[in-house]
Amino acid sequence: MRILFTGPASAGHLFPMIPTAQALRAAGHDVLFAGSQPLHQLRQAGFPLVEIGDGRSVRDVFEESTDDEVRYVSPDLTPDQILDRAAHGFALVSRPTVGGLLQAAESWRADLLVYDSFQASAPLVAAKLKIPSVIQNFGVTSGLDMARRLAANFTEAYEAYGVDGPAESTALNIVPASLGGDPGGLRMRYVPYNGGGVVPLELLSRGDRPRVAVTLGTVLTEFDGVRAIVRLIEAAAAVDAEFLLAVGDADLAPLGTLPNNVRPLPWVPLAELLTASDALVHHGGSGTLLTALQAGLPQLLLPQGADHFTNTDALTATGAALRATSDGADAALLTRLVSDPSLR
Repeated sequence: MRILFTGPASAGHLFPMIPTAQALRAAGHDVLFAGSQPLHQLRQAGFPLVEIGDGRSVRDVFEESTDDEVRYVSPDLTPDQILDRAAHGFALVSRPTVGGLLQAAESWRADLLVYDSFQASAPLVAAKLKIPSVIQNFGVTSGLDMARRLAANFTEAYEAYGVDGPAESTALNIVPASLGGDPGGLRMRYVPYNGGGVVPLELLSRGDRPRVAVTLGTVLTEFDGVRAIVRLIEAAAAVDAEFLLAVGDADLAPLGTLPNNVRPLPWVPLAELLTASDALVHHGGSGTLLTALQAGLPQLLLPQGADHFTNTDALTATGAALRATSDGADAALLTRLVSDPSLR
């Protein structure tokens, strides 16, 4: 078959689709990605791709569509309000991709369209061309519900292309039913994909004392820097563990002088970093959470916005993780993270 993949240009949405595409290509199918700017993450994945959209990034569209500051941290909103706000924003992001995605699917003669639930153009194109479609979920939240929310913000596009409504899609879950996803959808094992990167040799084996990886994902630091972990880094000084600070090229100045047991790292693929770690502290992003689960690590979640609160509720309910506010991450909690066997 010819299988066309598409999603917004964001690691959290694209990366879960890469192992699916790799497996389908290994099974003998032809795979093509349709993506918008920036394209470097898709180029690195090694698949052929076509560019769709108008050259603007997700952040460009968000900033141009509001007179207010674009916020990522949103503790004052309910999860439902966060989803509605995201649906409105990503409908705007998706609007310029309809024409290109339609042309790509039609010209390439796609047999199947696999898409991220935040790509509102995909169910329109699938309905227009009458081809089957699959929503590749990226975490514990319902992809079918998100697709419906986006379609409600996309009515003018459906009218413009003469389509009555979105195509019926099958959901592909990458979490077990105990964590969420779409009931009735297909379920598969989560396989981490974090892109490439150089792994320091000493991180290929365990350290002399517990190692705690600390990350804020790929988006949060762009909007809010490292403010979410200021208190945590202060508390780390009193914990008998080594803290591996994996926040890419984020400005570390707000953290002040780092304690001796806190080590900043360059970009390291998270799955590889966690093979030599004993626990993980993070913001609650889906890809980060699932990569840590696949590694079997206890987690401390400091939810900030997006789907973080929903993810945190789902994981802490299993007993496999702790949660705290950014100001509540103290030495006692960090010590429990590395010493409480019930978490593991």
